[in-house]
Amino acid sequence: MGEHSGSDVELAIAAVEAGAAVVRSQYGTPVGRHVKSATDFATDADLAAEKAILEVIQGARPQDAIVGEEYGASGNADAPRRWLVDPLCGTLNFAAGTPLFSVNVALQGDVAAVADPVSGETFWTDGETARVRRNGSDSPLAPSADSRLVDVNLDPITDGGFLGSKLLTDPTFRETFAQRVLSTTLAVAWVAAGRRAAYVTDGNLRDSVHFTAGIALCQAAGCIVTDLRGLPVHSGPGLIAAADARTHGALLDIIAPYLR
Repeated sequence: MGEHSGSDVELAIAAVEAGAAVVRSQYGTPVGRHVKSATDFATDADLAAEKAILEVIQGARPQDAIVGEEYGASGNADAPRRWLVDPLCGTLNFAAGTPLFSVNVALQGDVAAVADPVSGETFWTDGETARVRRNGSDSPLAPSADSRLVDVNLDPITDGGFLGSKLLTDPTFRETFAQRVLSTTLAVAWVAAGRRAAYVTDGNLRDSVHFTAGIALCQAAGCIVTDLRGLPVHSGPGLIAAADARTHGALLDIIAPYLR
């Protein structure tokens, strides 16, 4: 076993913080880009952070499977345990010098960690509790809708149903909430932490390296987490992660007309 051979949640924290250290060290420096499409690319920081995360997990759990955004599947493909790794969520922000991005690690089930390389915070859950670690000290996450801030994902992951752009121009939404577009799933962790009232996205998020960790955090923190129809998450399209039932209900009413 490797250095981090204790609990799964401490391993997740160690892995995500190893990735965050790499991202933090390269933030604000010239980094190479690796084009994926006309509007998407990875940077050297994405690749190096994922390598650092893989080394931590593989060293402690060599029999587990791992799926990373950049390097794909590794480890035992038939393993009952699978880690999902997003080494830099918000690559465009990172490359543009905008300090809004995160590193996400989740063990499918309940264990997850999300690190903010800029603030030094690590949000984590063991499936029962949800906390944030700052300077080695853990504090409970407490969802709150007081800000009325709702983040909407505008990445084109829709299948033709709900569109974030329509929600942002909906008059009821604009009267009820203050809309934001953070362009990183760090915003999902912020719902669990009480810094956002809700997060909304469309698309199929099952087994997503981007969203699995944030969803686990929100569920453990006591948020209302469903698909866009109000059904259990992953049973239908998209995600609503809301700090409380009132916010969740209001979003369901606003979104409903845009669903097929």
